[in-house]
Amino acid sequence: MAKRVLIGMSGGIDSTVSAMLLMEQGYDLVGCTFRTFDSIRESCLAKEKGCCSIESIMEAKHNAERMGFAHHIVDYRDLFREQVIRNFVSEYSHGRTPNPCVLCNAYIKWGSMLQMADELGCDYIATGHYARIAERDGHTYLRCAADTHKDQTYFLWRLSEQNLSRTLFPLGDLTKDRVREIAREHGYETLAKKRESQEICFVPDNDYRRFLRDEGVQTTPGDYVDQSGKVLGRHEGFPNYTIGQRKGLGIALGAPRFVTAIDATHNRVMLGERDDLLATTATADHALLIDPEALRRNPHVLARVRYRSQAVPAIVDSTDYPVLRLQFQAPVWGITPGQSLVLYQDDLVVGGGLIC
Repeated sequence: MAKRVLIGMSGGIDSTVSAMLLMEQGYDLVGCTFRTFDSIRESCLAKEKGCCSIESIMEAKHNAERMGFAHHIVDYRDLFREQVIRNFVSEYSHGRTPNPCVLCNAYIKWGSMLQMADELGCDYIATGHYARIAERDGHTYLRCAADTHKDQTYFLWRLSEQNLSRTLFPLGDLTKDRVREIAREHGYETLAKKRESQEICFVPDNDYRRFLRDEGVQTTPGDYVDQSGKVLGRHEGFPNYTIGQRKGLGIALGAPRFVTAIDATHNRVMLGERDDLLATTATADHALLIDPEALRRNPHVLARVRYRSQAVPAIVDSTDYPVLRLQFQAPVWGITPGQSLVLYQDDLVVGGGLIC
């Protein structure tokens, strides 16, 4: 009897091609698309797009019907607001820069999908993420995708071994170009040409400051200060800034300046030179480690501090679970509180945490 798989579908090319591949492998599919956010607001009415739009949801349903399997649209807007949006707003309100995709993957896409899979009698869940799964020393690990330019393991580090043991990643061994070829081969030419959205799904105009205002975050002007605490000028409220920001500061100091720290308690934004953002250590909390003992025996890792950054050599100084402390072998630029610190050995994700 064919294994039954619940596949998350966004209406985009990756999840659609994933469904095609699973069907060719003989799996019995059930599709689901989550409604997580209504982006239709007066301020961005003309810019609704991405996986939250009605158009994308209905396209996912159409693609499932075209391939001949059942599809469910599930309303998770309340849960998404509670688990993801509330955290997003809170983090910015405390001077941190969150990555909402990490929370969404752990609590919505996997937590809710696995529950739904059980209700529908599905053995596995599947998504269109570019990642793989591997077994080592009795543990189940997230493994980097074959296409290093599309690898999405950075956003998936909070998935547990239990999550991974019931997950399929059909695109893990493929390049994006090959995925587009498969779509064309199956008659999905329009989908193969579709532009991918790079924005946060619930901030469709890519203006997180506007989103925070819409969510009721009130900002008060405060002081820009230098590394010694000297006042340099006035800013528009600390939630409007992120570590490493250079443009849009609204202050001229004769040379480029970067946001190097945010003091939410005193509403101060520190400015400095680019090199002031170099650091040789990092601390992260809320850590998840696949095999803590193995990491203590071999603390040498490659660490990534943001999605687009290169993984760099580091040593895990301590794992006072759930806190991680790392020592980098060379200075790392722009370590930002609220972002994820993800640890790799070879091409396996051995752990991660949220930068303090």
